[in-house]
Amino acid sequence: MNWLGFDIGGAHLKAADGRGFALERPFALWRQPAELHQEISRILTLAPPCDAIAVTMTGELADCYPARPEGVRQILQQVERGSGDRLLRVYRTAGDFVNVANASREPNTVAASNWHAMAQWAGRKFPCGSAVLIDIGSTTTDLIPLTDGQVNAAGATDVTRLQCGELVYTGVRRTPVATLVSTLPYRGTCCAVARETFATTLDVYLLLGYLPDAMDDCATADARPATRVAAHRRMARMLCLDENDLTEEAIRAMAATVMDAQLRLLEQGITCVLKRQAAETSFAILSGGGEFLARELLQRLSPEMRVESLCTQGNLGVAQCAPAHAVAVLAREFCR
Repeated sequence: MNWLGFDIGGAHLKAADGRGFALERPFALWRQPAELHQEISRILTLAPPCDAIAVTMTGELADCYPARPEGVRQILQQVERGSGDRLLRVYRTAGDFVNVANASREPNTVAASNWHAMAQWAGRKFPCGSAVLIDIGSTTTDLIPLTDGQVNAAGATDVTRLQCGELVYTGVRRTPVATLVSTLPYRGTCCAVARETFATTLDVYLLLGYLPDAMDDCATADARPATRVAAHRRMARMLCLDENDLTEEAIRAMAATVMDAQLRLLEQGITCVLKRQAAETSFAILSGGGEFLARELLQRLSPEMRVESLCTQGNLGVAQCAPAHAVAVLAREFCR
């Protein structure tokens, strides 16, 4: 049976077949939840032929849904509609799969399940030792402890994972700058920022050169392209200025300040996770579009720690779509 895995988030859809194909597409679920089935159908035309679909999700948290259980049910209805007559299975945080009817009856068991699927798959790749999986995406960061390849997380739901530091709600694209800093450097002093979503971390990492320009990507704070020139303008707005009011050097100093603040936030989370490990953590496993930030984090916190990348286990696309890849691999094993 040919499986295709879907990871359905609030801002992006990710698909992978567990054999090398991986695709990520922006999709503002919170704006157009009723159009999800159309996007699922489009992705199926781009993916290798499949007769079965495995689903994991975080999109149920989108504020277009009145409550998370209803979000789960509506997402699954949309996936069913978009996938035609293909077999459909849904991943649970218990580490198994259920059909849509059972998932809809017990929605809390499949809500926010993608981190667990990714960790379970990563544990197969690295079955020995005490490790931490660091996945930094566009919106959130997962810090998942693994012991001899087994998921050893203290939290199981979004709220319990937030409490114990295993989920840090910050990423490399969508996090508003004003949630990370209160002031930014300006003319030798500090200036209070505008508490408005004028710029996000996407602008920070465009300006610092960690992310490339993408003229066709307009999922930005002002809906203009994701380019360094446009990012300069957006970042200047954080101080109620225009792009010509700040030099390239000044705008990069502002971006570096935001990056430092985000790293300090992530350091708090990973420090809590590492302290709970029974054995000393011997290595870190990295994945996601923010892998560059994870490397900076480890360089600060534990430069001697061994680092493995899921990119080396396949390709960059697989690493950036790790939960979708994971559910495809796991479904092929469990759903025979």
